[in-house]
Amino acid sequence: MVLLEFLNMGGGEIMLILVVVLLLFGGKKLPELARGLGKGIREFKDASEGVKREIHRNINSVDEEKPAATNTEEQKAS
Repeated sequence: MVLLEFLNMGGGEIMLILVVVLLLFGGKKLPELARGLGKGIREFKDASEGVKREIHRNINSVDEEKPAATNTEEQKAS
């Protein structure tokens, strides 16, 4: 929705683009194109979720190491 607002496209422009795509690729190729696009989007989402998980895992491991390092410093000072 935000993308359409960014591009300032209305319903007429979208319909025109859809008609041009239909004329270029034909009715038989459109489902294959949509399937490929869906798979690509799904893979991108999975990859981005993996990156997010890895970042959170690293942040949590750094947070867990800080108290342990503080405790050992306090024990050395005693």
